Amino acid sequence: MDSYKTLAKKSSDEIIINKSRFIGYASPIESEEEAISFIKDIKEKHKDATHNVYAYVYGRESNIQRFNDDGEPSGTAGIPVLQVIKNEELRDVIVVVTRYFGGTKLGGGGLIRAYTRSAKIAIDSSIIVENRLFNQVQFKIPYSPYGKIENYFIENEYLAESIDFLQDVEIKLYIEKTQTDKVLSDLMNITSGEMSYDISGELYLPVKDGKRWV
Repeated sequence: MDSYKTLAKKSSDEIIINKSRFIGYASPIESEEEAISFIKDIKEKHKDATHNVYAYVYGRESNIQRFNDDGEPSGTAGIPVLQVIKNEELRDVIVVVTRYFGGTKLGGGGLIRAYTRSAKIAIDSSIIVENRLFNQVQFKIPYSPYGKIENYFIENEYLAESIDFLQDVEIKLYIEKTQTDKVLSDLMNITSGEMSYDISGELYLPVKDGKRWV
């Protein structure tokens, strides 16, 4: 998978529905263990809450999907939260919704709407990014074409991770996997072939509106 949608940061928001307080928490995760730890932290923070409902999706292909109603009627809490994550097409994300019961029962349909809305405002208070697969490339180029290389980076909004002026100019750059062949071809043309490079690895990096999210 060359890209997938996830969250850039932890977030939370809350609403009051028929006197019940609903607090939605959302967070990116890098493992199922991190999801479990996040749930424990929220439960510890809200020991006195009536319910701490959760759902999470983990894996590039959404391989792991978990939810828990935490005492709410089956199908009225965890599944609606999970469905919000899936509707947003998010991966590697957990949402926990804490409820403080306000004395008025909402009924099955009311609970579904309340947990759906709470999960949505939690996600909306974060930032959705697209994690795209990048290659990490190390370049060595002569000093003479460096000015043209620098202009090429500026024009194409490439941000070099490091530039070292040694015997040659050594540059570390992250390039989207789908663009790597084109960029290497362009740089070879600019340097008239006087360039060496090594693709040293690949990793997912967040992108927002077509630009690297830092």
